[in-house]
Amino acid sequence: MTDLVSPYVAPGFEPVLDAFNANFAEGLELGAGFCAILDGEVVVDLVGGHMDRAKTRPWTRQTLVPVYSTTKPIAAMVIARLQDQGLLGFDDPIAWLWPEFTAHGKTVSIAQALSHQAGVPGFAEPIDPDLWLNPPALAEALAALAPLWQPGTASGYHPLTYGYIAGELAQRAHGTSLGTQLRKDICGPLDIDFWIGLPEAHHDRCAEMSRPKAMPELGPVSEARRIAFLTPWSSPNRGGAVWRSVEIPSANGHGTARSVATLYGVFANNGRIGSHEIISPETMTAFTQERIRTVDLVLPYEIAWAAGVMRNSNLRYGPNPDTLGHSGWGGSGGFGDPSRRLSAAYVMNKQTPALLGDERAGRLIQALYACVDRA
Repeated sequence: MTDLVSPYVAPGFEPVLDAFNANFAEGLELGAGFCAILDGEVVVDLVGGHMDRAKTRPWTRQTLVPVYSTTKPIAAMVIARLQDQGLLGFDDPIAWLWPEFTAHGKTVSIAQALSHQAGVPGFAEPIDPDLWLNPPALAEALAALAPLWQPGTASGYHPLTYGYIAGELAQRAHGTSLGTQLRKDICGPLDIDFWIGLPEAHHDRCAEMSRPKAMPELGPVSEARRIAFLTPWSSPNRGGAVWRSVEIPSANGHGTARSVATLYGVFANNGRIGSHEIISPETMTAFTQERIRTVDLVLPYEIAWAAGVMRNSNLRYGPNPDTLGHSGWGGSGGFGDPSRRLSAAYVMNKQTPALLGDERAGRLIQALYACVDRA
């Protein structure tokens, strides 16, 4: 058992606490949080362990942690809101907002780009890794690339470039950055402690990450996988003040388990968080419908992609195939199950090589569903 900070489990959800403690007892955690929200009520809210590798600073409800690719569906929510505002549409050609992107035949819709079909998962030729920390310059370089496959015919996970596509579209459609829109329109008014582009005043709340000791199992190294993950320039230096502060809507969202579970509640409640409509039901249909289902060219799985979020075809996020979810580098994840009006999120700072299906999160999800379905 780990030291927990004011653990909360509603009656009947005690097995989730047992599963959370088991992850610590087996040495799988450094610090972590798990939150679940059912029918608008928090039924589980757990934090424990330490936010630093030296184990001198306890993990608290104010601890922020980068959730890496668990950020992607939250970024896509901003794009969905722009559709509600009439500023873009998921089925619009990307050229309407960003004509430069169509160089070399990258003529995809916005939804195709957000479902990893654009063919630009990274850079084949060397770039300065610091270019990732300059989103306008990176987006310009990305627009000029030739695609690795015919856009719109296959998916190949865009681990970082997804965020620069989403960010550039949000900026061009609205005139302000994606992270600014998220803060001004959703997180600020609803007091949700989640950030894409973290102000320096909050950096001291960030957990120290313990990196995975091995690379993920990607399968045979194809050109798409090499470009996406395996070059010296495939990512920036992660963890410094500049990286925290810049907006990378694919990879550097910072939050808590409760804030991520709250935001993924949009998928569990047809676009709503509590009494607030974040995205209209009509736009939610366009947002969450399956855009492509195929063996991904970068991740070693068959994946059903919606416009910026995974459909639960592999049942990584519980038993409902209509659940929407996403995982992040090292183990984080969030999901929303519309059949049960259930959302949940797991965050941590001891990373594993898992791409999908981290065993710690899996144990918590299994315990959660056993409690929900027994209630």
